[in-house]
Amino acid sequence: MKKTLLGALAASTALLSPAMATAETEIQFWHAFTGRLGELVKAQVEDFNASQDTYTVVESHKGNYSETLNAGIAAFRAGEQPHILMVFEVGTATMMSAGGATKPVYEVMAESGATFDPDAYIGSVKGYYTSTDGDMLSLPFNSSTPVLWVNRDAFEAAGVDPDTDLSTWQKVGETLDALKAGGEDCPLVTAWQSWIHLENFSAYHDVPFASKDNGFAGLDTELMLNGEAQVAHLTAMGEWAQDGKFIYTGRRNEGGANFRSGECALFTESSAGYAGIKAEAEFDFDVRPLPYWEGVGNAPQNTIIGGASLWVLEGHEAEEYKGVGEFLAYLSSTNVQAQWHQDTGYLPITAAAGDATKEAGFYDENPGTDVAVMQMTAKEPTANSKGLRLGSFDQIRGIIDEELEAIWSGDKSAQEAMDSAKERGDALLRRFESANK
Repeated sequence: MKKTLLGALAASTALLSPAMATAETEIQFWHAFTGRLGELVKAQVEDFNASQDTYTVVESHKGNYSETLNAGIAAFRAGEQPHILMVFEVGTATMMSAGGATKPVYEVMAESGATFDPDAYIGSVKGYYTSTDGDMLSLPFNSSTPVLWVNRDAFEAAGVDPDTDLSTWQKVGETLDALKAGGEDCPLVTAWQSWIHLENFSAYHDVPFASKDNGFAGLDTELMLNGEAQVAHLTAMGEWAQDGKFIYTGRRNEGGANFRSGECALFTESSAGYAGIKAEAEFDFDVRPLPYWEGVGNAPQNTIIGGASLWVLEGHEAEEYKGVGEFLAYLSSTNVQAQWHQDTGYLPITAAAGDATKEAGFYDENPGTDVAVMQMTAKEPTANSKGLRLGSFDQIRGIIDEELEAIWSGDKSAQEAMDSAKERGDALLRRFESANK
């Protein structure tokens, strides 16, 4: 009996060995998405895992963008880093300077043999994440740009034509007056105030946010956000805030809840607000291009992207990087990107995904969903509108937020606040430059 049992165990072990030898290789993917976006990412991972039996991607939410970046840095120092880390666009310079911590995407894709064509990505997105030699350092994933959302029901309730021209800030100012006079308590709210009303404002008007091509041409860059155009825009917004026409709700996307609930008439927010607005809004809405000041700079130029890219971290086995390459190729595939764009409002990061969306009739059935794409691609980016590549930019944004809040509260003039933001921000840039020489 004992021999029989031992024989059975030996046979079982022999049968298990091949299965163990072909166990799926695990790929860790850390991201910053919750809610509807988190659900969509989870679905993408599940679809990839079901499509093959060699790799298993494990997705993990690690907090907001700043928290996810910090978690990735801490994990690398502890030798417990994930394979793929989602990093928001303002963390690009930080990741580029992290020598030995990252494995450039172009190398990962070449070594893995996965399908990869750098020229397939739209220029205004690709340029943000490539080296000066044109090599892609991280993979664009969720790229958005700011637009203007309109609550048509709120306009009608205030006796204002919801189809009124809102293409310029001059016209928006007149509309805010009419909305306020019509009884609207929240004529305008915004999300991501620095990204929209300074960073994108500068690009859209083709004026510099910082020297050295906004940091692309060198670390010895200085902020230029206290220029005439920026100060004039913030002065107008400060006056609207004092008059109750612009309602400040917070530094991130706190205003999204106010707009989605129907409280506010106009909302400057990411194009990626589409997923939440479509799911929650119980009112008629539409999306318009971000307004510009007529006669200022070369407006309208092009806006710049927000969102994040996917960085591959060093310290893993070659077979695991093969899986990383296959997963990144899957995320960039036309069908996946087209669906992601349609579900979320994020830009299609490849031209093919945009074309597929158009051919499917999505833009015809959902008017305005192509606004962000057209806004980004109508003109070739300039040195002022290619994007921003500044060290310590997450901390600099915190400084900018403080100074903007001083404008909205009436404690500082726009010029005083932006002069202070430049002085404080430049100190961080000099520290970053010194640390990375």
